[in-house]
Amino acid sequence: MGADFAAVILAGGTAVRMDGVDKAGIEYAGRTLLEHSLGAVSDAVEVVVVGDPVPTSRAATFVREEPAYGGPAAGLLAGRDALHSRPAALAVVAVDMPLLSADTLRRLMAAAEGRDGAFLADDSGRRQLAGVLDLAALDRVRPVDAHGMPLNRLLASLDLALLTGLPEEYRDVDTWADLRDLGADPDH
Repeated sequence: MGADFAAVILAGGTAVRMDGVDKAGIEYAGRTLLEHSLGAVSDAVEVVVVGDPVPTSRAATFVREEPAYGGPAAGLLAGRDALHSRPAALAVVAVDMPLLSADTLRRLMAAAEGRDGAFLADDSGRRQLAGVLDLAALDRVRPVDAHGMPLNRLLASLDLALLTGLPEEYRDVDTWADLRDLGADPDH
């Protein structure tokens, strides 16, 4: 994989366990979760956010999968389709992982060398929604319809490295308690 990559930030979920709030707009440590994600992909040549458009500190293209709420696989592919450039690699990150960093993505790129990609894993080896993919490999496994398809099924035939992250890197915000555990004010 080359050093140039584009990024897709998945920000269009339903956040059922958080009463349907738009996670991208939740504040943590003085910035929205979306701004934290934009910081993590700061090395990307282009960024696509799959979610509702909002003002951001960095230029980004906003798209939605059709129909909306199709899940991470459909969101990833909608983001891929919205790219204006065609770099060799594509980063994909969930908007609810505020402690990811540009260094995390650099380590994932290094782990993906010679493979179809690499994903962050927690200390139990479970894959998290933060990774990099060879764009051509992703295109090879693309189904006709990814709506409702689990991301694991979409990526099942790819040769993916797992990179065990630092504990804080793979923490996500699925509930108000998760946000509180990060030290944030749960009243957003």
